[in-house]
Amino acid sequence: MRAFRQMALVTAMGLSTVPQRPGRASVVVIGIAGVVGVLISMLTLEASVAESMRAAGREDRAIVLRNGVDHEAESAIFTAEAQSIADAPGVARTADRKPAVSTEVLVTVSLPRKLDGALSGVLVRGMSPQAAAVRREIRLQTGRMFTLGLRELIVGRVLQEQFEGLQLGNRVRLAGGEWTIVGVYETGDMWESMLLTDVATLMSAYRRNVFSSVTVRLTSPAAFDAFRNALTSDPTLSVNVMRESEYYSRGSELSGVFITLSYVIGAIMGAGALFGALNTMYSSVSARAVEIATLRAIGFPASSVVVSVLAEALVLALIGGLAGAAISWALLSGGTFALGSPSGSAVAAELRVTPQLVGVGIIWALIMGLFGGLLPALRAARLPVATALRAM
Repeated sequence: MRAFRQMALVTAMGLSTVPQRPGRASVVVIGIAGVVGVLISMLTLEASVAESMRAAGREDRAIVLRNGVDHEAESAIFTAEAQSIADAPGVARTADRKPAVSTEVLVTVSLPRKLDGALSGVLVRGMSPQAAAVRREIRLQTGRMFTLGLRELIVGRVLQEQFEGLQLGNRVRLAGGEWTIVGVYETGDMWESMLLTDVATLMSAYRRNVFSSVTVRLTSPAAFDAFRNALTSDPTLSVNVMRESEYYSRGSELSGVFITLSYVIGAIMGAGALFGALNTMYSSVSARAVEIATLRAIGFPASSVVVSVLAEALVLALIGGLAGAAISWALLSGGTFALGSPSGSAVAAELRVTPQLVGVGIIWALIMGLFGGLLPALRAARLPVATALRAM
């Protein structure tokens, strides 16, 4: 118990002298705040986009692509095949007893980003009239729904925030001329990254006679197996059937490269902050040399000195970590971001700095503080008492 009291006393004495060394302390705090801020920001971008993609998938929906194809942009489903898909068992019905099936076509248009004016690919998705019964989460925020047969578009809320020229009444140049934006919609997921329109009008403008994919709403999640078996056992079809949740989860898993990159950048920046912490803590030990030697001379053990120096480093690191997290939250939370997807188009998402990501940043800061304070702490414990006292 006495040893713990000694450690607490020496630690309190050391921390009380920190305000007397604001310049040295700020080096550690600012350096670690920068590292944590960048790390949390990058992880937030990745996590928000990945969550947006995962949220787009539903267990009670299935997506049908050409066999051997993983992305809608590479798929081709013929009209006769789409009819067979609509007639398969397990497909839900609309209020007027039609199959809840949306035949869809994807094209890409290049639009300027608000952030830097650079052109980036944006998905334009053509949907069939039954799409509203398939994707019931689509809600109009302002304006109206596009009219079948007319060159009209509705734009996702997040996409509108990220790209220029997507306000109500604006025109977007696609094949065959200009298309008018007549509404803004929201879904709460990656579907807010698109422009939506009538599939027949889009196919006519781009001279296409095949669909990119077919999405169906099932009678229940349990109906998926019967639906898939009916399609894959049909010799006239060559299709790949997936739950929609599985399809979008595959896309979100590709963000692992982004996570790795975030940690690599965090490690590189952390190395710089670590050297800064080492230099600062060595300077702190030098400034407290007489104090430390006096404590040793009157009987305080070396372990108390080690704990004192480590505690100072960890407190400064914690302050830096909290500051970096606060900066990230202030700059990012509630904002939007667009990230390139495997299909070559942008996936936009609303940014959320979660407690889990803040926790990762704080742990990262404490690790840097621990390693930054360890060697100076050991040096302080080994400091010859007589040498330090002669310097008085």
